[in-house]
Amino acid sequence: MARMGRPRTFDRDNAIDQAMHLFWEHGYESTSLAQLKAAIGPGISAPSFYAAFGSKEALFQECAQRYLATYAQVTECLWNLDLPPRQALEQALRQSARMQCEDGHPKGCMVGLAVMSAPSAELAQVTAPLNCSRARTRAGIAGCVSRALETGELHQDVDVQGLSVMFDSFLVGLSTLARDNIGIEAMERAITQVMRLWDLSTTGVQSTAS
Repeated sequence: MARMGRPRTFDRDNAIDQAMHLFWEHGYESTSLAQLKAAIGPGISAPSFYAAFGSKEALFQECAQRYLATYAQVTECLWNLDLPPRQALEQALRQSARMQCEDGHPKGCMVGLAVMSAPSAELAQVTAPLNCSRARTRAGIAGCVSRALETGELHQDVDVQGLSVMFDSFLVGLSTLARDNIGIEAMERAITQVMRLWDLSTTGVQSTAS
């Protein structure tokens, strides 16, 4: 009778969460195999690690997908056509700020912080899911601005790209603020201020702050 392999001594689902927190905190390149093994479970061997996850890159991909399916959902409201464009945008900003500042996980946004990694071709391939998510959010912001222009909420002479890039830059910048321990109260006030820039471009239709 063939011998059965040794059973895993760790919870794989919990291991993904622990590894995700490490990648979120330190980035892909700066997170070592030793750190991952220590977080997953005491005494896990390198062969056991590779048997469970395949490689560091494969583990990162699993962690990225988990992040995108959970924490990154805070900006999905950008695509909710049932919400007025301004409300969808402000809701995304506020939900993202609150998530990035809450306890229980590293500060900041794993998607936003991925852009700070070294821009090598190899690393770009590893972080591709996060890069795609960032591009999707950028498109969602532009979509909100475009919808507001189409409905007459924004003046016809509004610079759609310029306004979209401004809000995208603000959203990405929240990651650095969260890492620097800028409190959620200050971020909330900043969001109120940045939304006034939207209001300056309105025609008076649906321009009331939420």
